[in-house]
Amino acid sequence: MLKLSALKQTRVYQEALEEGKLAAVPLLLKAGISVEEIAEQLQINLETVRKMAQQQT
Repeated sequence: MLKLSALKQTRVYQEALEEGKLAAVPLLLKAGISVEEIAEQLQINLETVRKMAQQQT
């Protein structure tokens, strides 16, 4: 059986984690949190957050 640390290294886990972070971005933008703060706290690329913010306007 896979241990949790081994599971976290799988591509499927990493992709699901990234998708979850990206799904949170619109909600955080709506709450008025800056793109810089979102990128920093979610540990995702600032340009990705900026692009998502532009798509919402």
